[in-house]
Amino acid sequence: MPPARSVVSGGTYAATVTSHFDLAIIGSGSGNSLVTPDFDDKRVAVIEHGTFGGTCINVGCIPTKMFVYAADLAREVREAGRYGVDATLEGVRWADVRDRIFGRIDPISEGGLRYRAEGPNTTAFLGHARFTGDRRLTIDLTDGGEETITADQVVVATGAHPVVPEVVTASGVPFHTSDTVMRIDELPRRLAIVGGGYIAAEMAHVFSSFGVHVTLVARSPQLLRHLDAEISERFTDLAREQWDVRTGATVVKVEPLEPNGGAGVRLSLDDASTVEADLLLVATGREPSSAGLDPAAGGIRVREDGRVEVDAYGRTSAPGVWALGDVSAPLQLKHVANAEARTVAHNLVHPDDLRAFPHDHIPSGVFSHPQIATVGLTQGECIDQGLPHVTYVQKFGDTAYGWAMEDTTSLCKLVADPTTGRLLGAHLMGPQATTLIQPLIQGMSSGTTVHDLARGQYWIHPALSEVVENALLGLPLDAPT
Repeated sequence: MPPARSVVSGGTYAATVTSHFDLAIIGSGSGNSLVTPDFDDKRVAVIEHGTFGGTCINVGCIPTKMFVYAADLAREVREAGRYGVDATLEGVRWADVRDRIFGRIDPISEGGLRYRAEGPNTTAFLGHARFTGDRRLTIDLTDGGEETITADQVVVATGAHPVVPEVVTASGVPFHTSDTVMRIDELPRRLAIVGGGYIAAEMAHVFSSFGVHVTLVARSPQLLRHLDAEISERFTDLAREQWDVRTGATVVKVEPLEPNGGAGVRLSLDDASTVEADLLLVATGREPSSAGLDPAAGGIRVREDGRVEVDAYGRTSAPGVWALGDVSAPLQLKHVANAEARTVAHNLVHPDDLRAFPHDHIPSGVFSHPQIATVGLTQGECIDQGLPHVTYVQKFGDTAYGWAMEDTTSLCKLVADPTTGRLLGAHLMGPQATTLIQPLIQGMSSGTTVHDLARGQYWIHPALSEVVENALLGLPLDAPT
């Protein structure tokens, strides 16, 4: 049996005996946090097929927002003239931006792997795991060979991966996804992005702010169509002012821009138009990484959309097997995965005191230009569900700090129950939207009424937070509650 402190990578040793663990975790993102002090005297296996640490730290939330911050600075320099400040952007050192970001991130990933490899009760397996029986896993090790382990409890936390349309893969043309595009060697002159969701919107902002000509191709008539319709429509209009946006368009052919596999790409769309670019980014969504696990062999049911089926407590259909995060959650968000990990960490060691996943009032943000934040029901969802509701839209530009910014496009839209005075949803688009929405999330989570939220505390004048205060006060409720 392998030593408990070894990293299994195929070349460390030849495994000949099945190892048994108290807990086996497949995936090292939010699943890595399950190794709590409750397991200090237990044997724990952490299995990772990709880069240790999962999506968020390596290819998702954290590096993208570090790029977004640099992009915001570049855009502010370009737009400084409107405030009477003459400034010129001399250039963007892409390699320096990239290396600053991953120079910080990569050591965290490497340190996390080292910690699990050298920890007193953990074993890090590098390779692809698949179920071969009841809580039995066979791991195809990265460096060759395989290892079979069993465990009293197994947690599936394998996350999600990019979806790439067949028209792209079948073409043989080189392309990038969000997993790879942030590590390119140099900025392209022209970038084509296929997709109309949050990844496409954020990457379009980053690259266009750095001086790249961006063309965005989306099948839907609006970008970010999952948002409140008014927010989606206004964002799409603003996007058209920044990028070459082709909505309601489908890519029907992908080919090299130059013959014989030369540089560049040409996209043919179903409206007979074409897009030419030096680099192609595919941002058409991410799907749960469940198929390669052979879940059926472990008695685990999977939904039609690929998500592992779990109950309110994170239990799968197989006794002793749990799942959390993007592989099973209703929303692919890091804060959701973290909340689910905290829940499963408790449930693993308290079988008689199970806690349910906290799936109420889940917020999300889009770090594009403009920034967007949302929580709760949209106006359209209230209409579809027949819920009584009122709305109010507060423009940033109608507040004192909005005057300072000369803002003409940002807004805060609130949806509330007119009788109970409780918020049903909040949708912000503009500077610092993801920060401004937090008191609204708190109000919804605590059940605070609109009136108490607005008048039960001070709001600093003339801070931008007055946008939220004024939106609350503007809601046409039946009576103060």
